[in-house]
Amino acid sequence: MSQNLLIVEDEASIREPLAKYFETNQFRVKAAASGAEARQLLAAHAFDLVISDIMMPGEDGLSLCRHIRSTSNLPVILLTARSEELDRILGLEVGADDYVVKPFSPRELLARVKAVLRRANSLPPKQTPPDTLRYAFGDWVLKTGERELVGPDGLTVPLSTGEYALLLAMVERPKLVLTRDQLLDLTQGREASVFDRSIDNQISRLRRKIEEDPKTPRYIKTVWGGGYTFSAEVRRL
Repeated sequence: MSQNLLIVEDEASIREPLAKYFETNQFRVKAAASGAEARQLLAAHAFDLVISDIMMPGEDGLSLCRHIRSTSNLPVILLTARSEELDRILGLEVGADDYVVKPFSPRELLARVKAVLRRANSLPPKQTPPDTLRYAFGDWVLKTGERELVGPDGLTVPLSTGEYALLLAMVERPKLVLTRDQLLDLTQGREASVFDRSIDNQISRLRRKIEEDPKTPRYIKTVWGGGYTFSAEVRRL
């Protein structure tokens, strides 16, 4: 089944050929010349992925990506003529799933789009709605509203942003095997090839905080060749 793509690019010489290229590759495409036009299309249509230029007059791609991420998990790939590391970091920090530097070949962009869609479609669904909730496991309670982890002694255990996102992703999907790529997508939306070790490091830090014996974990278990699983019973309070 064809998937719906939104291309946001102010330069018609890029936007129009790109739209035709994706249409010939079995995508249904709508194109916008500005962030404002993109917002109208997003409100009126359902899309599977957005490709957006960063440098545009009016609302730029970073602002548009931030808006999309505040309202949905719709995958976003950013395009820019700049190659500075700061631009790339800013794009990833606002929630972009990938980042492509101009000039690029349409064939490369198509491969990136397919890869992002493949990862997004392979993510296990949440077992509970994303409301303000409390998840209890063992003697621990994770409070999503306060973004706090309360230990057996009733004291709050500090978590970094990455540790909190990782723990939340796992307690929402207990007893499911999650690969490193899936955990990266669920917590950071970043390229696994670049940030693969960050998941292992965060798992180690979480184990030191919640496991009685981090070397023999009770909660976060390694699945050799697969990834990790949260093996405890999780109760929604």
